[in-house]
Amino acid sequence: MRVLLASYADKSHFYPMVPIAWALRAAGHEVRVATQRPLVETVLQSGLPAVPIAEGHNWQEQVVAASLADGDWEAWVQRVTDLSNHGHQMGWDDLHRNFDEVVERTWKHFNNGMISGLVEYAREWAPGLILWEPFTFGGAIAGRVTGIPHVRVTWGADVWVRARQRFTALAARAPQPRPDPLRDWLGAEMARYGGTFDEELFTGQWTLDQSPASLRLPLGLPTLTARWVPYNGPAEIPGWLREPVSRPRICLTGGLTARGLYGTDLLQVPALRALAELNADVVATIMVDPGERDSVPENVRLADFVPLDMLLPTCSAVVHLGGFGVMSTAIRHGVPQLTLPKLGDSTVRAELLRDAGAGLVIPHGEATPEAVRDSVRRLLAEPAFAGAAARLRAEMLAQPAPSEVVVALERLAQGKAG
Repeated sequence: MRVLLASYADKSHFYPMVPIAWALRAAGHEVRVATQRPLVETVLQSGLPAVPIAEGHNWQEQVVAASLADGDWEAWVQRVTDLSNHGHQMGWDDLHRNFDEVVERTWKHFNNGMISGLVEYAREWAPGLILWEPFTFGGAIAGRVTGIPHVRVTWGADVWVRARQRFTALAARAPQPRPDPLRDWLGAEMARYGGTFDEELFTGQWTLDQSPASLRLPLGLPTLTARWVPYNGPAEIPGWLREPVSRPRICLTGGLTARGLYGTDLLQVPALRALAELNADVVATIMVDPGERDSVPENVRLADFVPLDMLLPTCSAVVHLGGFGVMSTAIRHGVPQLTLPKLGDSTVRAELLRDAGAGLVIPHGEATPEAVRDSVRRLLAEPAFAGAAARLRAEMLAQPAPSEVVVALERLAQGKAG
């Protein structure tokens, strides 16, 4: 079987698809990744063949520029974050305004040049199945136009579908038809191929979710589950990581998305100094200005990048901004977490993790160095956090491995759902 993966040029959205693609190839299927030119080298480094279907892609620059044109970049980020975290509770006016902004300023940028390219390549290569990350709606359109089954591969809590369900429910109750930015955009794209919009263009025919069941939102969608297998990109394991650990180790990491948007890490040296007060070693995968390196305490090791799949098994706690990859890898290795959420669905996932007992949450704007230090002290001192993290790890490992998911995907491609 031929399987086409579709992802716009964002590493953090592409990486969760890689282990599934490896499993498909190991089972004898032919896999290709259709993407924008800037992601091609990343795809090749993963061992998968890339098909560039669109050229330049500077969505982060475009989003920042569009927001600055209105004079308030941070306010726009906050509105988008509010939609992802609280859209299921919003009234109609707020939902409509926020969906309009997300469609115009982000999703259209993500898909620039991709929709027609995906449809054209799906017709040319004729795969039996299309897998697409949740913002690459061209994957769903290509599937609909060609009649190829398609599956949405999530990389976080399904907050956008939850907000969309609220949006459509409120619209259905209105006495008069209400505007729908998503329907108008995707409907216009489908009209070019003689089709119309329906919700499967947003949700996929099926959803492939790699989160533990206790951290998933109950949305009633046809869903396949898979065990999370970490993929951090190409990496060399440093020698110091092979040495025995003599006392607790804490990881502090900023994640890919925030660095891409802000050009730096949102976790900085003051937090390192506070963590260094604990009887522990700290490994910080963050950017630090050269002038500040001399002020970093001796028990802090700075590293621009360390593969978290190798680092976290040696750690007793991890501090991060709530990125899906970091959080899922920490769950995989049973590591208690302190989450300082700021962007996207990070608050929802952080609160689900906290409610499961495996971590603590401090909103990013309230994360003083002292608060971070005191919360990590709790994670190290109170055994309940490690116990809950171990339970989440067991729950994740009980889910089907990617090799088992391949069988389910084969059945979907053959029209044998379930």
